[in-house]
Amino acid sequence: MYELGVKRAFAAAHQLKGYKGRCEALHGHTFEVEVRVRAAALDEVGLAMDFKDVKGRLDQILETYDHALLSDVPPFDKINPSSENLARTIHELVGKDLPQGVSMASVTVWESPSAWATYTADRDS
Repeated sequence: MYELGVKRAFAAAHQLKGYKGRCEALHGHTFEVEVRVRAAALDEVGLAMDFKDVKGRLDQILETYDHALLSDVPPFDKINPSSENLARTIHELVGKDLPQGVSMASVTVWESPSAWATYTADRDS
């Protein structure tokens, strides 16, 4: 099994409603996001998936979040924009229409160098 990943960053503000602590107040982060995909085989060129295609998918999603108040951006206007929910949402969006033989492995979202959340795909998906 091959696994490849790309990492990007974006700046945004959010607030965690119902948190009962400082993170309930509006605050910001420079989030880092790592997307990993996997494939059992390589194409005729020797690639699992072109890095530029993975980066393009991720960049398109993060453009919506960059310099935004995440609490106002769907689906985070309905669910808290926690790192966990960001990771799952990005996982679902990047994973749409992947090339045959390529599947999502995981998405990790860092809200600081020492705090992160990872959403991992089911092994059967």
